[in-house]
Amino acid sequence: MAQGLRVETFEVGPLENNAYLVVCDRSKEAVLVDPAMGSEGIAARIDELGVRLAAVLNTHGHFDHIFHNALFSKRFGAKVLIHEGDLELLRCVDRHAALFGFRAHPGPEPSGFLKPGESIQVGDYSLRVVHTPGHSPGGVCFVGTGFVLVGDTLFAQSIGRTDLPGGDYDTLVRSIRTELYTLPNATEVLPGHGPSTLIGFEKRHNPFVKGLSSHAD
Repeated sequence: MAQGLRVETFEVGPLENNAYLVVCDRSKEAVLVDPAMGSEGIAARIDELGVRLAAVLNTHGHFDHIFHNALFSKRFGAKVLIHEGDLELLRCVDRHAALFGFRAHPGPEPSGFLKPGESIQVGDYSLRVVHTPGHSPGGVCFVGTGFVLVGDTLFAQSIGRTDLPGGDYDTLVRSIRTELYTLPNATEVLPGHGPSTLIGFEKRHNPFVKGLSSHAD
């Protein structure tokens, strides 16, 4: 991870989501990735750090990851960004949450759409957007220096579920192979649930997606 860039992990909510606060220490600018159920307390951390929250970034549109878009957008004036392929998921968060026994309220319309290959600035640093459909049509990951925020695309020795509407196993495997397994083996994988892992480790040990070569660390 680049010196001066910090990623703080918050395990929150009944589904044990990981929300991530990415902070540039010099500029005091930050982005929040996936403000999940139970992430309200991150607002106090933002205040404590004295940083400006520039954006809320959604890796995908499932209700547990976008649950508090409105809270952080309204409180900090942060723009909300998501891939256009998950716009309908964003708009029907209440119905999607109800299927799992939760209540949610629709959040704000996105301020813009994430485009593959674009860079999201976090002060002096940037996160590169890669489109990784399969768990959902508009799933994306954010690639930083030495790490990647993957949402529910890839987990430690597992992958995101593909039995929800818009999911597709073959598409997800292709996304992991072409967009994630091509990253350096030492890249830290920061998923939407569960512990972090390394690209090289997953290429060797993930039972769902075989590695691209036999040289993974």
